[in-house]
Amino acid sequence: MRPERVVLAEDGVLLREGLAGLLERFGFEVVAAVGDAPALLDAVAEHSPDLVITDIRMPPGHTDEGLRAAVELRRADPSLAVVALSQYVELSYAADLLDSGDGRRVGYLLKDRVTDVAEFAAALRRILAGGTVVDPEVIRRLLRRRRDPLQALTPRELEVLALIAEGHSNGAIARRLVVSEATVGKHIGSIFTKLDLPPAEDTHRRVLAVLAYLRSRPSR
Repeated sequence: MRPERVVLAEDGVLLREGLAGLLERFGFEVVAAVGDAPALLDAVAEHSPDLVITDIRMPPGHTDEGLRAAVELRRADPSLAVVALSQYVELSYAADLLDSGDGRRVGYLLKDRVTDVAEFAAALRRILAGGTVVDPEVIRRLLRRRRDPLQALTPRELEVLALIAEGHSNGAIARRLVVSEATVGKHIGSIFTKLDLPPAEDTHRRVLAVLAYLRSRPSR
């Protein structure tokens, strides 16, 4: 039986080499070890691995490039086993990753909470076998975010939503914030997307967005 083939993405050279050695020690074959998200996508296309392990914050922007790449890979191939391994709970695309492929063969683990390398290797094999392994802290943060949908909004989007709740038109909001109406429209579109309000008559969506704002406002 051949070893499971792994593509590893981690921008820290020492950690990348250490993880590669650890994986080899537990019987995995690291077919590529790369340091940024574009190289990760290229390596997966070249090697067709069984498993992808990726950090979240990687070059060029050191924000959520690795997580976005993981979501893109799962969209292209929902059967590909993917594990996000990070120091951070990055919520922007975490739910998309964990919901992909019916939630099978996927994981989100926090580096600082991996205390037993044998258990870590066993978790990877569970994911390869069709399981889902998620650090409890990631689950806690996701549940908290879903209880308050406004947590997904940026400060400027919250400001726009508050002005909508006060009854202001797009033009009035633009004048208040000293931005263009097109910019306000983009913020409103983003608000609708983050509050999971599907395309419909815009007045109706504005009402639903305001209701979400008013429901969450007492707890904020």
